[in-house]
Amino acid sequence: MSENVGLSTPRGSGTSGYVQRNLAHLKPRDHGAPYPKDLDNLRHKQRQPDKGILEHDRKRQIEVKVFDLRDKLEEEELDEEEIDERCDALRKKLLGEADKGERAPNSRKTFKEHQVHEMADAKIKESERLRKALKISSDYEEGGHWKRQEERLRHGLEKQAED
Repeated sequence: MSENVGLSTPRGSGTSGYVQRNLAHLKPRDHGAPYPKDLDNLRHKQRQPDKGILEHDRKRQIEVKVFDLRDKLEEEELDEEEIDERCDALRKKLLGEADKGERAPNSRKTFKEHQVHEMADAKIKESERLRKALKISSDYEEGGHWKRQEERLRHGLEKQAED
């Protein structure tokens, strides 16, 4: 038995003397404000993807296709030089297509849970397409219409007060 924990002796207590922690005890929470009070932190900020990770995944997909070709050519028992030439040609072709950004126009890719950077990049592109489709300016500020209307009203009241 540890010092000052539990009973000095379990004799006569009707227990074995084994000390357990109370799992029903709820620890008090912090009473401070867990959320920021300023409005700038409350606004939605879109998650920015890591360009390095996106570039790595793009190159990895190209190398997977090159490796598949190499595997197929090795099964056909071609020369090592011939295999290298064909693989290099395919790699250059795929890198050229990727640099041009050639992709099917309406292809919607489904992402896996761990592809957060790809999802963020797709979401930014989708938001940009929607903004252009709705003809929303890039410097749009939420609630800007009401602020301008309030300024016009205030300006009108000031003019009336001057007259």
